[in-house]
Amino acid sequence: MTYEGVLTKMETEFADPIQYYLVFENSFLNLNQLLNKELEITFQGYQCLNCGKKKKIFRQGFCYDCFMSSAAAGDWIMRPELSTAHLDIEDRDLEYEKKVQLQPHIVYLALSSEVKVGVTRKTQVPTRWIDQGAIQAVPIVEVPNRYLAGITEVALKNHFADKTNWQKMLKNEIPNVDLLSERNRLQNLLPEEVQPYFAANPDKTYDLHYPVLQYPKKVSSLNLDKTPNFNGRLTGVKGQYLIFEDGTVFNVRTFEGYVVKINLS
Repeated sequence: MTYEGVLTKMETEFADPIQYYLVFENSFLNLNQLLNKELEITFQGYQCLNCGKKKKIFRQGFCYDCFMSSAAAGDWIMRPELSTAHLDIEDRDLEYEKKVQLQPHIVYLALSSEVKVGVTRKTQVPTRWIDQGAIQAVPIVEVPNRYLAGITEVALKNHFADKTNWQKMLKNEIPNVDLLSERNRLQNLLPEEVQPYFAANPDKTYDLHYPVLQYPKKVSSLNLDKTPNFNGRLTGVKGQYLIFEDGTVFNVRTFEGYVVKINLS
């Protein structure tokens, strides 16, 4: 069977194991059902996720012009401490920025390759942790806007990693850490204005299990610009990566906006 469409990040369902879907305009694939099967991925072209034009993708699924102008690609996305909607100050589109920034955000610890601190909108729990391949996560604080979450993350980055080591994550090289203990000892590291939001006992610790038949010992990234056609046996899905039998891994999110054809043997 053949599927064709524009890549967007995989949709997920919090289950045991997590269910993964590649969703195209007129079809979708449940990737869990494709484990141990041969997939052929062929690069067909580009389509910007913002303007829809067939222009080369620059970053985050956007062409260069959209990336430089769209409110959905502002610097505050990657650096939440730069958020200013709570001050009524516009970056690119105040209405959009208020909608995204002025809602409950969670600052969390997650265990993906090491203990990592991060920020997500409350509505993205537990999707955010699935997307980064965490095997466990625990909320630190829930705050009412993105700015407060951002300054909390900045304060904690001196003590915890803020990026996932994707190679370790995919090889499942994860330290044995008591995430709750780590979380409960950091209250005095929080900014003063965030202290009132810290609860001694979090509501929940999340454990995540991925559909992986075997973890690779070495990993090599598939780059569609350099290798426009790839064929391999799917042995796992973790984070936003497809894992193949030969150790090739494909980061779907990196190639958002790429038009592909997928053949199933």
